[in-house]
Amino acid sequence: MILKIYRMAHNKFVPEYKTEGAAGMDLCAAITEPITLKPLERYLIPTGLKIELEHGYEAQIRPRSGLSIKHGISLINCVGTVDEDYRGEVCVGVVNLSNEEYTIQPDERIAQMIIARVEQAKIEVVTELSETARGEGGFGSTGKV
Repeated sequence: MILKIYRMAHNKFVPEYKTEGAAGMDLCAAITEPITLKPLERYLIPTGLKIELEHGYEAQIRPRSGLSIKHGISLINCVGTVDEDYRGEVCVGVVNLSNEEYTIQPDERIAQMIIARVEQAKIEVVTELSETARGEGGFGSTGKV
């Protein structure tokens, strides 16, 4: 799979896998001034990147675990999807879930991007579904263990 990346003028970094076994590559904040997020404040951070995915792939934008655990910085939609036909700038919607302000610095690693295969389902409307042992058991229906 080849991921084509277009670096916009305000971007300094090309995403890269930090280790041989890494699933995701880091995305950096393509900003010129720090952005301070108050508790529960949201902000759309530009990355300065546009991408072109091959047919049958998506880019998943996910939180960085260190920012989430240490500072409560996560993504507004938990996991963002970049569709294969999108050609605009990849931006990251961040939210401060902590009780303290957090300042995002220019070029700071703010999210990670995972490239994944996707398949579009064929839709079939039916009048009934097959039965299973679980049935309609919802949240917590299978127990704590």
